[in-house]
Amino acid sequence: MHIDVSQQRASVIYQHLVHIIAPRPIAWVSTISAKQVTNLAPFSFFCGVGSRPPSLLFCPVNTRSGHPKDTLRNVLETGEFVVNVVPFRLAELMNLSSTELESEVSEFETFGIEAALSSVVRPPGVAVSPVRIECRLMQHLPLSTEPGGANIVIGEIVHLFLDDGILNNRGLADASLMDLVGRMGGETYCRTRDVFSLARP
Repeated sequence: MHIDVSQQRASVIYQHLVHIIAPRPIAWVSTISAKQVTNLAPFSFFCGVGSRPPSLLFCPVNTRSGHPKDTLRNVLETGEFVVNVVPFRLAELMNLSSTELESEVSEFETFGIEAALSSVVRPPGVAVSPVRIECRLMQHLPLSTEPGGANIVIGEIVHLFLDDGILNNRGLADASLMDLVGRMGGETYCRTRDVFSLARP
């Protein structure tokens, strides 16, 4: 199959991409608005950028009306956010938090998700997440102002919390202990416990 991207609707290309680019890690992003309303939402267009400076990115899209979603608006207002990882045991809660709520309604409160005070930034993290990555906004790159238009948000990592229970004997996060979920196409997910090793040449 060959697809002329210019001749297809964005929604069709999106469906192809989310089935091709898989598995995708999930950034469960917590923010706080200028009015102190907390927000929590998952994003699967997410990856690390580098270690110098320590940084990551995630990509929220605009609403159907072309406006920034709550997460992006909050990041632009406050310049801060927290990325929480999603182990299998939290998958249902993560999925619930993708519900579209009014801006003045907190996902933490609505779905009974316990918040944890962050060490450096103002937005709280998810208390039951084994890893919380506190970030400050480095760059926002809007790729389109249209409905569904993509935004790249790059954050500098300023603090890391790692639960002791997920660390190996070298003090590093162990994938099998974290048991994270990854996003596949449609409504399917995978887990990180099925792993293998390859020695570098």
